[in-house]
Amino acid sequence: MESKQAWILCVDDEAINVRLLEAILEPQGYKVAGAASGPEALELLQALPIDLVFLDVMMPSMNGFEVCRRIKEDERLRDIPVVMITVLSDREDRILGIEAGADDYLVKPFDRAEVLARVRMLLKVKQLKDMLNSSYKTILNLTDFARQLVQTFDPLNFDLMDKINNMVEQIIRQDDEMPGRPQTLLIYAPADSGKNNWHRYEMVACTLSRTPLAFDPRSDFYSRKGGEIFFYNQGELAARAGEKNVCLDKLEALGIPVYNLVLYLSDTLCVLALNYGREVTRYDASVIENLVTQTLFLKSIAGQISETEEAFTYTVHALARASEVNDEDTGNHILRVGEYCALIAGKLGLSDKFISIIRLQALMHDVGKIHIPPDILKKPGKFSDQEFVQVKQHPLYGAKILGSHSRLTMAAEIAMAHHERWDGGGYPNRLAGEQIPLPARLMNLADQYDALRNARVYKPAFTHAAACGIIIEGDGRTMPSHFDPQVLAVFKENASEFEAIYERLKG
Repeated sequence: MESKQAWILCVDDEAINVRLLEAILEPQGYKVAGAASGPEALELLQALPIDLVFLDVMMPSMNGFEVCRRIKEDERLRDIPVVMITVLSDREDRILGIEAGADDYLVKPFDRAEVLARVRMLLKVKQLKDMLNSSYKTILNLTDFARQLVQTFDPLNFDLMDKINNMVEQIIRQDDEMPGRPQTLLIYAPADSGKNNWHRYEMVACTLSRTPLAFDPRSDFYSRKGGEIFFYNQGELAARAGEKNVCLDKLEALGIPVYNLVLYLSDTLCVLALNYGREVTRYDASVIENLVTQTLFLKSIAGQISETEEAFTYTVHALARASEVNDEDTGNHILRVGEYCALIAGKLGLSDKFISIIRLQALMHDVGKIHIPPDILKKPGKFSDQEFVQVKQHPLYGAKILGSHSRLTMAAEIAMAHHERWDGGGYPNRLAGEQIPLPARLMNLADQYDALRNARVYKPAFTHAAACGIIIEGDGRTMPSHFDPQVLAVFKENASEFEAIYERLKG
């Protein structure tokens, strides 16, 4: 997925190491920039669109940790992945690198296959993260612009007929004190079925009435595509012969006499405003045209935002799928845990917005596993103590990947804290009780239930009844004290719905 024109910055005070990386990367189509010091690297980062940095740890004047720290403190640069290069592999250096914000480590001497694998993975992560940020910025900009037009505009729940009804209420004459408004409106909006979709609007007993109209006057008025605006008064209508009188005859046959009218005609929306209480003017035509244009504009904005939101959702799914590439979990695990979390949230009485967000963003709970070596994740047996220490880093990696953007706050909370336990016995920060963010408390139980239901190389798949018994009563490894009591109570009362979700989405 990564661009073959990606810029990679290689920073090392030994030129031979820079040339070695160039020899590995340039034949693969990457653009490589070299720097011999920290200050030079920072200058290049400001001058070039760098996508990835290989950064030597041991350099004079400014070491790699300081350079990495400055990159991650810069708002414009912080999302660029940084790979620390060192001959050292001790734990303290890795911790210093993580604290400085490093995304990965590479130990000298270089292995060509390993370098290229890490480049591909990190550029893919950056691309997905850039897509998330770009999608959200687009949504935000479009929504803010639309809100200036109509405060109640909801782009993700935009209903054209609803908006047309609102437009009609602004146009139609509601009583005799409004002679400057039309008595009747005929409006066309395309139907998904492709069928004729004309409606007649009138005020009946002080209530707006809308009835279907088996009538399409567009061909009687114009043959050209695109929006056109007309207005006619009674004398002008009587003086005109030919095609326009055909339409008037049709309207009268439907019991709609016409004294004057304003028309906006196009393939996407048509409005016939009939029988003003006075002569119509170009001003009346402009009012209709402006309201129609606004409605069409909002429809267009809503469509764009809906597409962008779909792209955001798709990117979340892509990032979640990427996190499971090297995990031995298979099937629809990420989808199921999202549904479990949404179920718990609903039973706890949380808002529809919270439910919608957690259903989607729970999918990224294990995104930090991208940084865990595949041979560990695929190991056919129990982890060694050292391996488990590495696995327990994935919540930290996940929170770092998701960052601090407000749109991904819940995802970052879940990624960081979904292995914390209510009794304080979890990781990585041994949080307890309500110190653990609520979304992570929901994920804790959801993830545990699904893990029990799935077969692993070191354990069989448990039945629903067995999984419930382990969660509710405990088996030594999993205990009821691990879970938020309210979340556990919801599980007890609705366990059958968990089973239904598992059966529906098992794959």
